[in-house]
Amino acid sequence: MTQPVAPRAIRHTRRYAMMDSLMSREPLPHSVLLPGLPMTRRTLLVAGGIAAATGSGVYLDTRENTSDPRPDSPPAAVASSPVAGAILATPPPVPATPAVEKVDPGGVLAEASVADLRSFLDSGAFTIAELVSACLVRIEELDPGEGGLHAVIELNPDAGEIAARLDEELANKEIRGPLHGIPVMLKDIVATADEMRTTAGSLALAKNDVARDATIVTRLRDAGAVILGKTNLTEWSNFMGAAGQSGFSARGGLTVNPYHLNHSASGSSSGSAVAVAAGYVPLAIGSETNGSILSPATTCGVVGLKPTVGLVSRAGIIPISFSQDSPGPMARSVTDAAIMLSAIAGFDEEDPSATVAEDSSPAAALSSAEREALDGFDYAAGLDPDALRGARIGVCRSLFWFGPAVDARTEEAIAVMQDAGAEIIDEVYLAYEDPSPYVVLLTEFAYGLTEFLETYMPDGPVTSIDEIVDFNYANEDALLGRDQSGLTDALDAGAIEDPYYLEVRELRHTSIRENGIDAIMDELELDALIAPTGGLAESFSGGGGGGSSAEPPSVAGYPSITIPIGLIDGLPAGLHFFGRAFSEQTLLNLAYALEQALPEREPPTFIPADEPLPEG
Repeated sequence: MTQPVAPRAIRHTRRYAMMDSLMSREPLPHSVLLPGLPMTRRTLLVAGGIAAATGSGVYLDTRENTSDPRPDSPPAAVASSPVAGAILATPPPVPATPAVEKVDPGGVLAEASVADLRSFLDSGAFTIAELVSACLVRIEELDPGEGGLHAVIELNPDAGEIAARLDEELANKEIRGPLHGIPVMLKDIVATADEMRTTAGSLALAKNDVARDATIVTRLRDAGAVILGKTNLTEWSNFMGAAGQSGFSARGGLTVNPYHLNHSASGSSSGSAVAVAAGYVPLAIGSETNGSILSPATTCGVVGLKPTVGLVSRAGIIPISFSQDSPGPMARSVTDAAIMLSAIAGFDEEDPSATVAEDSSPAAALSSAEREALDGFDYAAGLDPDALRGARIGVCRSLFWFGPAVDARTEEAIAVMQDAGAEIIDEVYLAYEDPSPYVVLLTEFAYGLTEFLETYMPDGPVTSIDEIVDFNYANEDALLGRDQSGLTDALDAGAIEDPYYLEVRELRHTSIRENGIDAIMDELELDALIAPTGGLAESFSGGGGGGSSAEPPSVAGYPSITIPIGLIDGLPAGLHFFGRAFSEQTLLNLAYALEQALPEREPPTFIPADEPLPEG
């Protein structure tokens, strides 16, 4: 059974009601006899003496009773009196700084937004170090052991030191950016030149040192984020072989769904989705080749944003495909996803879109001025709750294949958009050719992984695809009886100069870009396309769920965003917006407007694996 979606009335959310109770102060009554003077016994005596000597009454500068006959300002006799003049000339006292009410960060962390945390930190309600400590406590409570979520693959041993340094900067008003002191987690394919490893979940890379940070990490550090740790994933981002299980890696084990622990978190950015949904951190980085942000985001009830390929640098990220890979934010709200995108977006001369894929990247059509305008752009500042009014939304019926319950919930969300003023263009069918996709992915995987190992892990014990394959065969704990055909096939992959690879890549892009998404949006004058994001989370006991509608924008390299649209029998469902290259602001606006019109996101219930799901 599904719960109907009804537009919510304008009201404080629970978190803002909490903020009000913790942070608000009733104003002190303003009741003084003379301006600028506290009401003390001496003031009363002096003022009374002046009144008796001059025959005038004492006045009030602020009165609730507007019919009070006393004058608004002191009579001339009072103003000219030496005693009164001295009193009136006394400068107002410097108000005492009100004591800051301390707040336990552990009590607000699970559902707090970036703005909430920013307010607490800036006011001194708690420190960055205290916030980081609260994150670690929550992770320890929910993640490890039997019955744990297993979202975290490694914690940053330097997190406490980083937090202390950022606290010192905050005390000195040295704010790096909007993420100053905000804890963030990274999918374990993002290189960090610190004590943490970067392994794609593989034991083969567990002893390799990393030579330098990924570009995205540099941007996050520059924005003030605390890199708290790495998240688990489907090993090798689900390109290890044909029999990979979503959310499982040899290094991290199996990540499970926080809504019901006998269900999949999907993948491959499983741990990032769960870390955000479960309230370990407000933000995490995922990465998508085909559904790896959108699918776990929808099954875990969070927002997932996959940017246009090349808008966020892939330099320093273990790759699959430079034609399709894109790292992006995972958050509990559209606003927080936009804040994170603003921090990480920007063109990078080391990104494949500026090197090996320069001619085929969506960025190839941009001028230098357009690229510069997108670097440092503030996506959160432009969010518009009324963005659906007048927007033309195409319903991509060719991507409705996730079952009646998901379809019904999607129709309810469409009705909410109509009520908000959107013009719904129904029955849109997106047709495209995608011949030999494995040729493109395999060729680019072999090239990209070799480049990554040579650049970021030149001195490790395992420095080539050959050595990864050999390590897995030699170590039972690494392979665990699984297929590694993605890795072995890469040993025989063709070169990126191969004519057949280039022909297939060009055909795919022309079909899905110019003749597909661009053509249908131009013809129907659409602002965005929508579809159900995917099926409900799959049960480990078998049956149900799975899949995503991510393929068209993924193959095109175009942007996508998914937002939660409620629970179906206790499991989250999502709605997918996608559109033209570099239309992130439009998609964020539309998703934000729908988010504001829907009921609040329902947080995870952490139902044990041996208990049934609720109905409805």
